[in-house]
Amino acid sequence: MATANFSPALRAPASSRPYTKANRGYGKRSSPNQRPAHADDFMLLPERERYIAGYVDHLPDGAAMDIKSLAKSIPLYGQMAVGSALRALGVAGHLRYAQCRVEERGQVRWVTRTFWSRTARDNEWWDAFLEAENNRASQEAAATTVPQLPPQVPTEAPAPQTDAESPAPVTPAEPATQPTSPAPVPVVPQQRTPDPTPGHPTPAYLALAQLGRIEPRLPLSATDCTALEPLAAQWFARGVDADYLTHALTSGLPAQVGSPIGLVRRRLHDKIPPHLPTTPTPATPGSPVRRLMMECTGCGTPGPSEALPDGLCRTCRKPDPDAASEQATGANAERNVHSLVAELRGMLKHP
Repeated sequence: MATANFSPALRAPASSRPYTKANRGYGKRSSPNQRPAHADDFMLLPERERYIAGYVDHLPDGAAMDIKSLAKSIPLYGQMAVGSALRALGVAGHLRYAQCRVEERGQVRWVTRTFWSRTARDNEWWDAFLEAENNRASQEAAATTVPQLPPQVPTEAPAPQTDAESPAPVTPAEPATQPTSPAPVPVVPQQRTPDPTPGHPTPAYLALAQLGRIEPRLPLSATDCTALEPLAAQWFARGVDADYLTHALTSGLPAQVGSPIGLVRRRLHDKIPPHLPTTPTPATPGSPVRRLMMECTGCGTPGPSEALPDGLCRTCRKPDPDAASEQATGANAERNVHSLVAELRGMLKHP
């Protein structure tokens, strides 16, 4: 007895191979307040979109959701079919792309975030969700920009001794008429910051000490590293790391270096990077810096959410007239061919 399948949505086959993981911080991001998974999810979508939506919905957060990764994991459809399906899922309210502003080591770049929702959402819900994500990203960036210094515990000054607490004076054995010399005042040595020892070198000292192993033409002795350490420390104070310093000192060297310490000292003076402010530049009043901006699902054009209804820009929403005419012409030609074949078959039936 055959058993009927009441599930209208096509499910992706279970695969034992691991899914493709995206880089840390990228990949699939599930939206909040979704309904539990059910058999009738995505049943209103076409067959191809149902299949791809079911596969994407079973992926964990952090899995790669780009077109190439999905086409590689789903052998039934190629990259063009997957791209068209993702665009349709965006129009249906299950998918949104957004560009996020990321600041690392004084550099600003934009990366693409992918948000997925099993429950179909309208444009108003996505606008409110992206606005909340934008506020959260701005708060996180402000928290990481301003360093939190540890609270300083004030040290209490020693209380002066009172007459009751001070010891009783001892009567000298000599007569009072004999003059006594004043007691010498003890000299308290001034505390100073200890110089870095070879057991605890600074990052600047380490970068200079390893310079000769990376570039044999720049061997520096321990005395040379100690003399050049203050200059290299200025580079680290301006936000660069050891790799940046080493590349700046070793690039474009002559064939022979007569005085390694002289060349390194000259480059530390001449190639010192500019001083970048540690606090972000204040924005113009009334125009806050947006750290999250929606991206068109079709062409990837960034813009505000109100300018991208259904996740599509104006160009992608309007159909191409040439493509529409070509599709209509092809459909008419296909109908003409079918009618011609039907007529030929009818003629062959007559004696």
